[in-house]
Amino acid sequence: MPEREARHLRYFSLFLTGQAEAALAALPGHVAAYPRDATVLVTAITPNGLIGSSGRADRHEYLVGLMDGLAPHYGDDWWFGAMHGMALSEAGQGAAARPRIERSLAARPDNAWGAHALAHVCYEAGETDAGRRFLRGWLPGYPAAGSLHGHLAWHLALGEIEAGDAEAAWRLFAEACGPASHTGPSRLKLTDAVSFLWRWELAGNPRDAEGWQAIHRFARATFPKPGMAFADLHVALAEAVAGDGAALEAWVAQAEALERAGRYPSGAVLPALAAGFSAFARQDYAGAVEAIAPVVAERDRIGGSRAQMDLVEFTLLRAAVEAGRPEALPGLLAARRPGPAPVPVAGLR
Repeated sequence: MPEREARHLRYFSLFLTGQAEAALAALPGHVAAYPRDATVLVTAITPNGLIGSSGRADRHEYLVGLMDGLAPHYGDDWWFGAMHGMALSEAGQGAAARPRIERSLAARPDNAWGAHALAHVCYEAGETDAGRRFLRGWLPGYPAAGSLHGHLAWHLALGEIEAGDAEAAWRLFAEACGPASHTGPSRLKLTDAVSFLWRWELAGNPRDAEGWQAIHRFARATFPKPGMAFADLHVALAEAVAGDGAALEAWVAQAEALERAGRYPSGAVLPALAAGFSAFARQDYAGAVEAIAPVVAERDRIGGSRAQMDLVEFTLLRAAVEAGRPEALPGLLAARRPGPAPVPVAGLR
């Protein structure tokens, strides 16, 4: 068997059997030998790929180093340009990210990964209106069954919340990124719906009990046990909103058991956030602040993009508002990374 194919088998035998740490350790050697092997590379470089879910605090910088090293081998390849740009954007290098993403879209205007990367660049630059204009123009030409359609609609819905257009945001949720309408993979269906419903409330809008019940049923049926921290974060939030403290405690206990066994890379971050969500749902806002504040700086260890993980920071800010702790808000806001979109949290102003 040729060496490249033998390496493929070894790598995917690790990747597909849940040996993420070993697979990630094998990745640099494989792409050094076969830098254009995108079949292997793609498993690691999305926000919830091997690197994103590795629990590394430096995951953004690590990914940029990997992609920078591979860039000469890909030239003007539109797929690699979109993924490289996304990695740079997540690492706070928006000026370097944007031209790569724009070249990707110019070469292949219908490429969803380029559209996704540009949505993130706009978010990280605080360009809410530009992001909305782009997605409003781009999404109608993308098939509703496309794997990123629901997620890109989620991005647009967040932009509408930021801009104060609650009606447009809710319409997108109902028609494209809610539990009844999302056409993407199960993990995105879970995370997009939970995230939208929670951020909708944090912005001061009323709770949609029916929507929460639907996504809670989906979470329990589709993700019955913890294992992937980013998905688990949203399951924990759905359980907290449902008010089933026993179910949430059992869920967290399973995650803690995985951590003790060395199989949960994000460590104690998720249990702390789950405790914060539970306290918030019980209107124990001081307790939510106490649980979330010590780990908010480590939220990137959970996985997901920085735009997605803003859910944690926004929850902390709203908890501080509701707890009557305005003196904490300037420090929390000052610690926020520079540039991203407005903070749609009721009571901040």
